[in-house]
Formats: sequence, C-alpha cells, structure tokens
Amino acid sequence: MITATSMTFIIALYIFMLAAFTGYVVISRVPSILHTPLMSGSNFIHGIVVVGALDALFNATSISGQIIGFIGVFLGAGNVMGGYVVTDRMLAMFRPSQKTAPPKKEQQ
Repeated sequence: MITATSMTFIIALYIFMLAAFTGYVVISRVPSILHTPLMSGSNFIHGIVVVGALDALFNATSISGQIIGFIGVFLGAGNVMGGYVVTDRMLAMFRPSQKTAPPKKEQQ
C-alpha cells in the first residue's frame, strides 16, 4: 500500500500554489472586454474538471472522500452549465434583431 508522506503533501501544495498564482496572473492580464469570450472558450476545461472529480469520487474509499468527490462533481457540473449559459447570452448579442411590424390601427 502506498503511504502519503509529508513531502508528498508539500509537493501537492506547491503545485496547487503555482497553478493558482499562474491562473491569477494570466486572468489579470486579460482586458475586461475579453473575459466573456475567454470564459466561453474555456468550457472544455470545466469538462476535464468534472472527469477528474468523477475519478476521485469513484476511487474514494472513505465517506469523507466520497463527499468531497460528490461536491467536486456538483460544483464542476454547475460551472460547465454556467459557462454554457454565459456563452448563449454572449452569442445572443450578435444575432440580428428581429423587428416586428407595428400593430395595425383599427379603422372606425
């Protein structure tokens, strides 16, 4: 059986901190006008997060691991759904508007 050492935890924490810092730096340098297209273009990444959370859920051996895996799947799926809602709203801004004819006045 593989045992987790304190060094393994430190390495995992280091990788998490590097990923968080890199994400913050990358997103902070994107102009605000591009945030919505950037979010809609990254929906596939959220799908990968859901797959990873499903793997964690299915391989969990304790109740706490199963709860954390379920929460990860739930939040990841919500993130995917929100990304597609934002994408749909963004694309709706570029659709041509359909102007309806004014209602005809009744003649008396």
